[in-house]
Amino acid sequence: MKNVIYVTGNKAKIESARHALEPLGFKIDNIKMETPEIQADDVVEVSKYSAQWAAQKLNKPVLKNDSGLFVNGLKGFPGVYTRFVDETIGEDGLLKLMENIEDRTAYFKESIAYCEPGKSPVVFEGITKGRIDTKKSGSNGWSWDFVFIPDGEEQPLACFEDDKKWNFWSQDAYKNLAKYLETKN
Repeated sequence: MKNVIYVTGNKAKIESARHALEPLGFKIDNIKMETPEIQADDVVEVSKYSAQWAAQKLNKPVLKNDSGLFVNGLKGFPGVYTRFVDETIGEDGLLKLMENIEDRTAYFKESIAYCEPGKSPVVFEGITKGRIDTKKSGSNGWSWDFVFIPDGEEQPLACFEDDKKWNFWSQDAYKNLAKYLETKN
């Protein structure tokens, strides 16, 4: 198995990486450390900067992720501010902002940056499409799981067990990362 160091303390991100990459022959190790998060208009720029910073600091190849919830009826908000919005107004605040908004389509954009010390990061993206419900429901998961309904479903992610939820998330970023890593070995 090939090792990949994931710089995150987020258990959901680690499990997502393991779920996607371990069947492809990669072992996911993680290091929890604070990395700078630049103010940028796109999660890609945030993940690239953080990955490059961590690779230099640790002097090892690393994986860094940034993601955001983009709501079309709110002109892409919260986007790069997803974590801040989650920690401040949460799902209830988002639902309040969306009262009387018809376009409830939304997507999660995930940007995974792989970086080796002294090199530029390589970025892989995944998009999971869906919509925002009008109310919270379910008992599994956390945060946006209670309001985000993935395309093709009628209820939010929180209504599904974890082992089923993985099937709704785009695996494109991890699959393309795995292909990239395989060409390096």
